[in-house]
Amino acid sequence: MKQLNHPILEKSFALIDREIGTHNFNPWEYAIVRRVIHATADFEYTQLLRFSPHAIESGMAALRRGVPIITDVTMVKQGIITLVSKTFNNPIITAIEQADVAEVGKTRTETGLLRCWEKYPEAIYVIGNAPTALLALCSQLVNSSNYPPLVIGVPVGFVAVVESKQALAKVDVPQIRVEGRKGGSPVAAAILNALLVLAWQKHK
Repeated sequence: MKQLNHPILEKSFALIDREIGTHNFNPWEYAIVRRVIHATADFEYTQLLRFSPHAIESGMAALRRGVPIITDVTMVKQGIITLVSKTFNNPIITAIEQADVAEVGKTRTETGLLRCWEKYPEAIYVIGNAPTALLALCSQLVNSSNYPPLVIGVPVGFVAVVESKQALAKVDVPQIRVEGRKGGSPVAAAILNALLVLAWQKHK
C-alpha cells in the first residue's frame, strides 16, 4: 500500500502517543486528534475536538466517492492538496476564489461559500479561517433538505468565531468542530488529511 505518512511524521506521532497516554477516543477519532496536535503542538485539542455520530464514517465514504472538497480559504487548500492528489484526487474548490468582490453586507469568503453551496451541496465543507463562511453555511443548512456528508468547522479568532461554531453544533449535519476560539487553517487541513489517510487505508 502507498505510504502516505512520512517517517518523521510517524516518529512525531509516537511522541504524541506517549505524552497523551490513555484516552477515551476511538481509533478513528484519535487518528484525527493526533494529527491536529502534530499540526499545532497544542494538546488542549484533546479537550476541544467534537465529533458528531458517524461523522468520520460519512466523511471517509464521501472522500472515496470523489466528492468535491470546498475550503473557505487558499491556505486550507494548500494544506490538503498533496494528500488529495495521492489518494482520491477529489476536486478542491476554494470559496474565496469564487468571488472577486463581496456582495453587499457580506465578506468575500461568505459570498464565495454561498456560490459553492448552490453548485455543490453534496461536497465536504472545510472551514478553517472564516466564521462568516461557517455562519452562512449553517443558515443554508437550517432551511435545506440537502445535507453535506461532512462539515469541518474550525475557524479561529475572536469575532463571530464561537457563535459560528455554536450555530454548527445546532445543525443536524455530520460534523467535526473545535470548541472555543482555537482552530485555523492548519487544524482544518490536519483533520481532512487524517480522514484521507483513514479512507485510503480502508479503501485498500
